[in-house]
Amino acid sequence: MVVLRLIWRWGRSFWPQDRWLMLCPTSMLLLVRLQRGSLLLKHGKLDEAESDFKKVLTSTPSSREEQEAQSQLKKSDEIQRLVAQAQNDFNRKDYGSATSHLDIIIETCVWDVDSREMRAECFIQLGEMGKAISDLKAASKLRSDNTQAFYKLSTIYYNLGDHEMSLNEVRECLKLDPDHKQCFSHYKQVKKLNKQIQAAEELIQQEKYSDAVSKYESVMKTEPNVPQFILDAKERICHCLSKDQQTTKAISVCSEVLNSDAQNVNALKDRAEAFLQDQQYEEAIKDFESAKEHSENDQQIKEGLERAQRLLKQSQKRDYYKILGVKRTAQKKEILKAYRKLAQQWHPDNFQDPEEKKKAEKKFIDIAQAKEVLTDPEMRSKFDQGEDPMDPESQQGRGHHQHFHGGWENFHGFNPFGSGPFNFKFGFN
Repeated sequence: MVVLRLIWRWGRSFWPQDRWLMLCPTSMLLLVRLQRGSLLLKHGKLDEAESDFKKVLTSTPSSREEQEAQSQLKKSDEIQRLVAQAQNDFNRKDYGSATSHLDIIIETCVWDVDSREMRAECFIQLGEMGKAISDLKAASKLRSDNTQAFYKLSTIYYNLGDHEMSLNEVRECLKLDPDHKQCFSHYKQVKKLNKQIQAAEELIQQEKYSDAVSKYESVMKTEPNVPQFILDAKERICHCLSKDQQTTKAISVCSEVLNSDAQNVNALKDRAEAFLQDQQYEEAIKDFESAKEHSENDQQIKEGLERAQRLLKQSQKRDYYKILGVKRTAQKKEILKAYRKLAQQWHPDNFQDPEEKKKAEKKFIDIAQAKEVLTDPEMRSKFDQGEDPMDPESQQGRGHHQHFHGGWENFHGFNPFGSGPFNFKFGFN
């Protein structure tokens, strides 16, 4: 019924309406053969199409019918020749030449499944996976039971590292044939991997970074032969280690990712954060600048770069972490331990020489200020953002109280060890 409707429409477009309605049965039959031949040609059924065109030519057609039949027959013959050349090139593994011939074939045989599938295979061999996907998607629609097209689509997506699309396509295959051996085997593999990745991402959302790292290490063991999955897993491990402030490991893993993909913006951002934690400000700036080149509108990169630049400038003045000799990731307990040790070492009462005592006083004040800033969450947060809470210039107009502004006299009676007043034995002129 659909074919008859198409033929009716084609006939009305080919002939004026009054002429079409007045055609005799023989003429109408010729037009039906022409139309069927054209449809067969589009489907790539060249022998059947050629048979229809030849029958038109042997049935005393009108000049217009004859012209149309000869044109289509000539086109069919040319397509036959190109098909043979494409097949020959394909067999010789000359996929570039085969693709060129198939391009011309498909311009005419737009519904030819075999030509599209052959061209898809050529694209796969040439590494042009996007074009292969396009042809296979068309082939899966043109043939209703095309399980092989869905299987190939699933494997391509899998090798590209897109586990979700791979899972979608293999499910389509199993809908058509639940007992399809290749699709069922592949489905189990993809489903297992998909489950691991989803679990890892949920752990990241919960900020359980160590557990997420373990999950992604399992991903790499599940599929060690697909480079994209290995690279993607390492990228996420790099992120987790950076968030977990495991700076040395983070820098190492992020660098592995960037050795394979120098333009990986996520790895650049995470390594930059790890460099900041490790007080390698210039390296962090380089990574943020590189990330910005590939993602200009990323606000996180812009803010990270500005923060890294502030921290570099700050480190060239006074760095409270360096004063206490602790890492940026140090906990309060570590900070207090370092402070007590240094306060005891640099207490001015330990020095008799006036010059040495004067140096010790300055050092002692710096140590006490470092402790004050780094044990106060608000002040430490400001310092980590590149702002010095103890710098009058930095704090101008902010109204923050300067705890130690004024010099050594403010420490009179102060005991850094927390066991009562500490009376100093010296004064000032």
